[in-house]
Amino acid sequence: MKQRMAIYMQDKVDIRQELELARYMEERGFSEIWQGDNRLARDCIVLMSAFLTHTRKLRLGSGVLPIWTRNPAVIAATFSSMWELGGKYGGRGRVMLGLGAWWQPIAGRVGVDLRKPLQAMRENIEVIRRLLAMEEVTFHGEFVHMDHVSLDVVWGDTSPRDVPIYIGATGDKMLELAGEIADGACLNYGVSVDYVRRAIGLVEKGAAKAGRSLKELDLPELIVVSLSDAHPEKALHEGKKLAAYYFATEPHIMKASGVSEAIAEQARAMMGWPATEEDYERASAVIPDEIVHQIMAVGTAAQCRARVQEYIDAGVTCPILYPLMGNIKEVIDAFAE
Repeated sequence: MKQRMAIYMQDKVDIRQELELARYMEERGFSEIWQGDNRLARDCIVLMSAFLTHTRKLRLGSGVLPIWTRNPAVIAATFSSMWELGGKYGGRGRVMLGLGAWWQPIAGRVGVDLRKPLQAMRENIEVIRRLLAMEEVTFHGEFVHMDHVSLDVVWGDTSPRDVPIYIGATGDKMLELAGEIADGACLNYGVSVDYVRRAIGLVEKGAAKAGRSLKELDLPELIVVSLSDAHPEKALHEGKKLAAYYFATEPHIMKASGVSEAIAEQARAMMGWPATEEDYERASAVIPDEIVHQIMAVGTAAQCRARVQEYIDAGVTCPILYPLMGNIKEVIDAFAE
């Protein structure tokens, strides 16, 4: 079987250009796009819908949708609608639902209390899965409450929606939960190959609780690709800037990456919120080269391909490549074969 390969879309490139690039990805044999929704920038639902109408074969995933920003019944109706919009290719639907527990400081700043994320995730997934199976749901949990709720499809296709559900997981307990109740785990970026091996072990542990094997689960992973054949040193610098941002603002990624608290604290002291380009530049100076090479694919196309292969060898089923420098077409060409 041909190796699946995906691109992660955020907001570095004009939307209309991204739509053209989606068609190009399809021509070059890529399997899917995962659209980010982790900042107040671009809404993943809007972009996924646009990509579905501009492509015929690509699968589209939310990478990842916060469970706190939409009611689970609305999430189910939304993904049911996109399932209809995308149609099927190769006998299956083209839509994948990635869910996440969100992160600070953005959640707190918009009034969301990130309380008991494991329980909230469990309840959301149970209800969303049952609704997508076209069941009528009554459910009273700590976070989710439903009374005789179903997807109210009257004139359309009323068959169950084959929408796989992924948990965007970084921490140990969320990784185990993904193995236990989800169709897969969408692994985070900015982490080492050693972390990925350990993370997959935790997913397998969770799967065992539910009497499942690891082979039944999908394990895509976001991988930062800072690629430039002409200027590999610039690619490294861009990787340092991103590393500084995440170590300063998302300590759970820093912890997973095994980065020392001293380096993270230096970066944090230089980084504002929202971070400016000047913040990125200042904080990048404290990030050692070896850390960037440890947690990203950086340098020439050949170097980046070799690094991504290491993640595949560790158990990643589909690399979701994030072209850090905005050179999406160059990254597509580098990985098309």
